[in-house]
Amino acid sequence: MYNTKTQITLLFNGESRTCPPHTKLPQLLELMGLNPRLVAVEYNGEILHRQFWSETEMHSGDRLEIVTIVGGG
Repeated sequence: MYNTKTQITLLFNGESRTCPPHTKLPQLLELMGLNPRLVAVEYNGEILHRQFWSETEMHSGDRLEIVTIVGGG
């Protein structure tokens, strides 16, 4: 996928994952195959409001818990 020498490691829903340095949260969600409009994000133990997503840059050791919003009837 990417050259691991230029990757950072983070914890994504309990699993170790890598991404390029300076990746913003919306980019990370897309890399993970998620639609950013359909998820809620806990970032390092705190719910991260959507207004801050575009400025939130991933760092090695970050912990993210992603919940997908599911509709139904």
